[in-house]
Amino acid sequence: MAKSSSLSVRVVEGRALPAKDVSGSSDPYCLVKVDDEVVARTATVWRSLSPFWGEEYTVHLPLDFHHVAFYVLDEDTVGHDDVIGKISLSREAIAADPRGIDSWVNLSRVDRDAEVQGEVRLSVQVLEDARGRCLRCHVLQARDLAPRDISGTSDPFARVFWGSQSLETSVSGGQGAGKEGRPPAVALRSRTTPLPQTIKKTRFPHWDEVLELREVPGAPSPLRVELWDWDMVGKNDFLGMVEFSPRTLRHRPPDGWFRLLPFPGAEEDSGGNLGALRLKVRLIEDRVLPSQYYQPLLELLMGAVLGPAEEDTASPLAVLEELTSGDCRQDLATKLVKLFLGRGLTGPFLDYLTRREVARTTDHNTLFRSNSLASKSMEQFMKLVGMPYLHEVLKPVISRVFEEKKYMELDPCKMDLGRARRISFKGAPSEEQLRETSLGLLTGYLGAIVDAIVGSVGRCPLAMRLAFRQLRRRVQERFPQAERQDVKYLAISGFLFLRFFAPAILTPKLFDLRDHHADPQTSRSLLLLAKAVQSIGNLGQQLGQGKELWMAPLHPFLLQSISRVRDFLDRLVDVDGDEEAGAPARALVPPSATLREGYLLKRKEEPASLAPRFAFKKRYFWLSGETLSYAKGPEWQARTCFPVSHIRAVERVDEGAFQLPHVMQVVTQDGAGPPHTTYLQCKNVNELSQWLSALRKASAPNPDRLASCHPGAFRSARWTCCLQAERSAAGCSRTHSAVTLGDWSDPLDPDAEAQMVYRQLLLGRDQLRMQALGDASAAMTLEADTGRGSSAPEGACPDVLARQRAAAARLLEVLADLDQAHEDFQLQEQGRAAPGHRRP
Repeated sequence: MAKSSSLSVRVVEGRALPAKDVSGSSDPYCLVKVDDEVVARTATVWRSLSPFWGEEYTVHLPLDFHHVAFYVLDEDTVGHDDVIGKISLSREAIAADPRGIDSWVNLSRVDRDAEVQGEVRLSVQVLEDARGRCLRCHVLQARDLAPRDISGTSDPFARVFWGSQSLETSVSGGQGAGKEGRPPAVALRSRTTPLPQTIKKTRFPHWDEVLELREVPGAPSPLRVELWDWDMVGKNDFLGMVEFSPRTLRHRPPDGWFRLLPFPGAEEDSGGNLGALRLKVRLIEDRVLPSQYYQPLLELLMGAVLGPAEEDTASPLAVLEELTSGDCRQDLATKLVKLFLGRGLTGPFLDYLTRREVARTTDHNTLFRSNSLASKSMEQFMKLVGMPYLHEVLKPVISRVFEEKKYMELDPCKMDLGRARRISFKGAPSEEQLRETSLGLLTGYLGAIVDAIVGSVGRCPLAMRLAFRQLRRRVQERFPQAERQDVKYLAISGFLFLRFFAPAILTPKLFDLRDHHADPQTSRSLLLLAKAVQSIGNLGQQLGQGKELWMAPLHPFLLQSISRVRDFLDRLVDVDGDEEAGAPARALVPPSATLREGYLLKRKEEPASLAPRFAFKKRYFWLSGETLSYAKGPEWQARTCFPVSHIRAVERVDEGAFQLPHVMQVVTQDGAGPPHTTYLQCKNVNELSQWLSALRKASAPNPDRLASCHPGAFRSARWTCCLQAERSAAGCSRTHSAVTLGDWSDPLDPDAEAQMVYRQLLLGRDQLRMQALGDASAAMTLEADTGRGSSAPEGACPDVLARQRAAAARLLEVLADLDQAHEDFQLQEQGRAAPGHRRP
């Protein structure tokens, strides 16, 4: 049984941020850190004190993570970026509510004493002899300490307190007095192995010192171990602390790795003086059972999509639709699409939901306009299957809009004639001239977009075309009237144009079309283009209506495009083939498909005489599920390749290793041969996180992955991280193979997806029991308590009701078996016998 943990994060917006620039504004962006590891960076919003980001991330994590932090910084083109404030959320605070956190949170000041990270390894014994009690604290080592010096390292030493006694380990330059000026106390000191006189320039120190302290009369005292960075000038910098109560020392003396904590109360809420962030953070932790336990549930799910959807109110899918809403429904839709995709049944699944949707829709104008499970599933299906297609169609035009930065405006209330003059240098144009110029630019971009879309029939994924063909068929069956002929087009264009193309044009950063958000001028241009694409997707039904009559100059072009779009939709669904039940299962991304590609700077591990920045060479990389390859450019046919199956670790590299940021290492090993390390530099932290994530996902099935590695480099006959002199020395830091970013290309995981479905179904257990028992009084009670009664259709025939009761009873039985399996595995984890263990 595996345990899974994923964190869903949405950085929505900020408000009332302080001005950091002389202009009276700021250029804010956010860093998202998990246990002091940067996992994402939002785009910069220029010249704003109330920025909107709207960026979402899904981070897959190990279960033992501790906190998530959001840092708001002001970007500066010269010098270091200014820190505005931060928000730190503990794992316990996020997990306290299953719905997570969705609120405004005030920013706190960043206190260096609270900016601690890393772990310390200790072994403590409490002994008694003729002279009384003695505490022996073996301070072995520490790892991943915060860098406090300009070199990106620290000069760490440890200070141990027990009652009124204290001792310090060796420190660079001799014994330091410390931040509070406490002199080292006189006590016993011994060393198990010889140590160098100094330990400096490292975040991974090895002390291996035993400090002995005698108990003084009085009440039992806690043990506190503090880590400090020694400074020759000024005060020493605090690195973190651990503390153990007298009870812990007496019953379970510490022995192992312990996470460093900040000084109590170091981080304080600023009371809103630094502004606030609106965040949505939700933690999903679960135990995923072995595959065979989910087979009965999967059989019910797969069987449901082949039955009569109109009469189905007790199948798992019908229950799930009633139980979920909002973000939960979107997450559920993604899991269900992946689950059926892995079984080759996305066609029947989407058709099942479509049949339910059209059966209960009386007005064709409202068809698929709500956020029903059918709408969300089709929307997530397009993202999961069609993202490469979206990029191929839209990216060239979107890139042109960003690069050309043309000023376009049709709304007289928003026209800036002075702005147009500054761009043209030909004097201020009239409003009419600006409108004509803008109209020409907009129709030029729109023409390229429409040409790209209508010419993309052959590039649209087959699965999407089959889904649209079946969607059209069901809509025509439901609304066959001649006056409603546009409904068969609107059903498809409502998804493809309104929920796929238009949102990507409006916010290309959220669809990975661009690395950064648009500046205000480009954002306005994208909004105009998105509105026009929406009008085309609506087949011009709302042209000339509403408040945006200033869009009228575009109407002739839009009307001309609509006929082309109808023809495009006819050709899109004119496809041979089908997705029948029992079709072969397939991966979301074929192993040979390119998962990620782009330019990186590469350096081999072999020592070189050149300066580090010249040792890195620019190469174009391709990553598939089978190989990582590179060449001098994307057009080169001769490539250097090595199998993904040889990857043993993919980790970040400290900036101090090469005096360069955003460097990662790929450790490979061919069989029993020696390991080799390749260093790759990315252009920013987001690109680094995306490459790390892609490489870790691709190599996840590999055996013999490393549990530890060196976050530095072997240079000048020693490791830059832990200062060890042997190249073959064991790694000084844990690897992070479990930390990945979720995206459309995530590998399918049917067990984890089935587990989420099971958890959602548990919420409807009471409703299922009423359907299984046919208890009218229980139904009335539930309706009074929850406002939702039995979902059986009014006037349903006895045969239908009998089928519903049987389906509900079968589903309850499957849920009970899964409950029992979870209980049994939990008992096994606790080291107790699990009687009556049932296996499918």
